[in-house]
Amino acid sequence: MSWRDFWNSEHAIYVSPRHKLLHYRQIATDLIRHIPSPEAVVLDHGCGEALAADRVAAACARLYLCEAAPSVREKLRATFGAIPAITVVSPEEIEALDDGALDLVVANSLIQYLGREELAQLLLLWRRKLKPGGHLVIADVIPPDVSALTDATQLLSFAWRGGFLIAALGGLVRTAFSDYRKLRAEYGLSTYSDTAIVTLIREGGFDEIERQPNFGHNPHRMTFRARNPG
Repeated sequence: MSWRDFWNSEHAIYVSPRHKLLHYRQIATDLIRHIPSPEAVVLDHGCGEALAADRVAAACARLYLCEAAPSVREKLRATFGAIPAITVVSPEEIEALDDGALDLVVANSLIQYLGREELAQLLLLWRRKLKPGGHLVIADVIPPDVSALTDATQLLSFAWRGGFLIAALGGLVRTAFSDYRKLRAEYGLSTYSDTAIVTLIREGGFDEIERQPNFGHNPHRMTFRARNPG
């Protein structure tokens, strides 16, 4: 099983429906803060089920939801197919977009599942598809010193605030015996220091790289915003 296979399968990464709903609501709120105008064209690359994508679409002119897992794309089309401003695409279909078509690219909780070379290639693709002056936001970057224990603690804190603590405790036990745990042990998750990720983004041709508040509930992970100089 690969990471793509995992996300294409039925999994229990979210401990309850409330957890999933609150997670995607928070991500939408964080993403919307980076949309430059109501006329913007936005790509959410690696969007997952994006349960609050209708809110994001209401804040821009066009929203592309890009997801590698076919089963998740089917869910997205079933949920948002009636919204004209939303288009669901595969990663391969991003290539078909016109160069310079996008004002904003967001990749949240994506790069930990990619190798360094994969990320380097994506950075070149994103820069090509962004307008001069357009922005890239890479969110939920895992630093090397953030452990699974820290992630679990932050989940429990989020669960306490969100009212699903019991489900979170049970979910952590299930995760310990899940395919996610096995994949994390076999393939690992890509981690980057702030210096390493900034260097990689700069090598992709971006400038004005700035640290931003992280997307979601875990402040121990990192978000960076960068500009395509054109």
